[in-house]
Amino acid sequence: MSSSQTRRALVTGGSGDIGSAVCRRLAADGCEIIVHANRNLDRAQDVVAQIRESGGRATAVAFDVADAEATQAAMAELLLAGPVQIVVNNAGVHDDGPMAGMSEAKWKRVIDVSLHGFFHVTQPLLLPMARTRWGRVVSVSSVSAVLGNRGQANYAAAKAALHGATKSLAREMGSRGITCNVVAPGVVEGRMAESAFSSEAIKQLVPAGRAGRPEEVAALIGFLCSDAAGYINGQVIGIDGGMS
Repeated sequence: MSSSQTRRALVTGGSGDIGSAVCRRLAADGCEIIVHANRNLDRAQDVVAQIRESGGRATAVAFDVADAEATQAAMAELLLAGPVQIVVNNAGVHDDGPMAGMSEAKWKRVIDVSLHGFFHVTQPLLLPMARTRWGRVVSVSSVSAVLGNRGQANYAAAKAALHGATKSLAREMGSRGITCNVVAPGVVEGRMAESAFSSEAIKQLVPAGRAGRPEEVAALIGFLCSDAAGYINGQVIGIDGGMS
């Protein structure tokens, strides 16, 4: 890809374990990366520094994807520099607990970030993307949205909603050279998995007998964002070591 054709890629939740791996992968593939964080701007800046050290191009932004006005302002600012042709919706929060005892606030916050955040970020980018006749929208879901998981009714609901939205968006944007897909990781190494699963539990849950690596998820997302994946559209692809 020549520098005149460098594609800009926004990765929400780009400072987390999977998000930072995706940022590094897309940067290695020649994209200019916009690393998004909510509160952890320092962590996003660390990812930017790593990308720049490797010769890539990256900047960091911070806003709450659940806040419609803040996100709208941030997207308008990003679009001043031209279209964003790749968006990876990776921002998400867990707030687990059985539904019988779940507060309305706990239900809504999880859905606000994953589902409303997807809309707030993606919607303003679509028409500028469509004018370029090329685009990639990849949303990160979870095996919980496919299988269900105790204590995660809110999280599974939020992520499963991305499946329906993505399949619909794929039909709307497919003729413009834009693909929209979901990846649904299982247990992946990092802060979230370490607090939730022992290595014994992982061996029982996952046919592969191990947790996935963030780099493995990033490799799948990198492929979906490439020219080679132009005919893969409207799919939910599990990356879970055989769990689903």
